Amino acid sequence: MIPAHPAFADGPLYLDYNATTPVDPRVAEAMEPYLARWFGNPSSGHAYGAEPKQALERARRQVAALIGARADEIVFTGSGSEADNLAIRGAVLAAETDRPHVITQVTEHPAVLETCRALERLHGADVTYLPVDHHGLVDPQDLTSAFTPRTVLVSVMAANNETGALQPVSELARLTRAHGALFHCDAAQAAGKIPLDVIASGIDLMTVVGHKMYAPKGIAALYIRTGVTLEPLVYGGGQERGLHAGTENVALAVALGAAAQLAAAELTDATHHGIAALRDRLHDRLADGLPGRVRLNGPYDNRLPNTLNISIDDVRGHELLASVPEIAASTGSACHSGNHQPSPVLSAMGLDPARSLSALRLSLGRWTTTADINRTVELLTTAAEAAPTG
Repeated sequence: MIPAHPAFADGPLYLDYNATTPVDPRVAEAMEPYLARWFGNPSSGHAYGAEPKQALERARRQVAALIGARADEIVFTGSGSEADNLAIRGAVLAAETDRPHVITQVTEHPAVLETCRALERLHGADVTYLPVDHHGLVDPQDLTSAFTPRTVLVSVMAANNETGALQPVSELARLTRAHGALFHCDAAQAAGKIPLDVIASGIDLMTVVGHKMYAPKGIAALYIRTGVTLEPLVYGGGQERGLHAGTENVALAVALGAAAQLAAAELTDATHHGIAALRDRLHDRLADGLPGRVRLNGPYDNRLPNTLNISIDDVRGHELLASVPEIAASTGSACHSGNHQPSPVLSAMGLDPARSLSALRLSLGRWTTTADINRTVELLTTAAEAAPTG
């Protein structure tokens, strides 16, 4: 049984689980002994290091089990951005190729896009940025056409953080492997929400992020298929297979392991359909309450079960949310000196600026209830009806 969460006792309705998740009380309980009682360095040979070392390896097994990997293929990092950097920069710098070529796509997380741009700027790499269709999906034929003899890596996310769109990663990975390159998948939004199997999917590198799946911020992991060579992200004492040096944060690794184990146990059809039903209830009731004004952004079926991205005609998303402080949610727009710009993700999908600026991302999670959905519909409908048009 999922315990109640103290954060939601009297706070706003939380519909921003794709931004970050609250720490599950069961995860907090699992990590607590490693903040106080078992404080030792896992590299120490005495009794105080033994339990932390065992806990670290247990956490590695738990993360591996969630994605169908082996424990010795899991490397802990301090964030999803670090894991993405290790995968992408590590693969390119380890490649024995002049002017290595990388392929990614335009709606990736900035941790991927900015790493690719840095490789272009600092290391002379060539990068191809694939377009997406109006659902935000990559066309596998575009990937096939982009390969060159110098292609060493393809990086495509499992699920988009704004729309929840699920990329055809198995097919993209198959094409990449046939070409002889490595395939990296940022699964920050997907891990714990949908089944993942790195072996069945043919994925070589996968990013998993703690604070997207009910563990604390500051911990993530990179799956590295056996036989893949990467240049280290952090040099030093040889921790994490020499790829991410520094004394391990055992408590946070334990938290990620516990979160992965909980996700694996609760990743059932009933859970999947339950959260999807709440998402669809939210969409349908908003559409009924605002006839002809609610537009879905992204695919209807091929998306995360918890994610709803909609535009409401004649309002701006950030202004609508500002008028309803009882709801904690987000838009995809970026604010620069008070001037809101359309979401790059929605723009890449071909949405016009007005529709992009009217977008809301409503993401559900472990503690979302039917009552939350009903109240959200009431608040948003009332605010949208009262908002000035234009």
